[in-house]
Amino acid sequence: MMQTGEIRRRAIKRGAPLLLLLAACGPIPVADAERICLDRARDAAGLHGEVAMGVSGGKAVSRVRLDISTDYLARRDPSAVYDQCVLQKSGQPPRQPLTSRPDWRG
Repeated sequence: MMQTGEIRRRAIKRGAPLLLLLAACGPIPVADAERICLDRARDAAGLHGEVAMGVSGGKAVSRVRLDISTDYLARRDPSAVYDQCVLQKSGQPPRQPLTSRPDWRG
């Protein structure tokens, strides 16, 4: 039969990864959330992608990449996406509206 101390040690050993995982789910600083959520707002504003063409070894080579966000498909307002994202990640509203950010080109 296991001693009480052994049971506690095993429980702590098994629970440590869970505690670390839960700690990672906590709020982040509002400045970090704003930086992350700016990209999400840009994705909600429109399609993004690239087209590349060239010649390699005498053969034509091309590549197309198109990024489409579900927020864009749902026609969500980029400002609303930004506000909700920042609030969700930091627990605080953004310090300034999306449209007043100098790095926003929506």
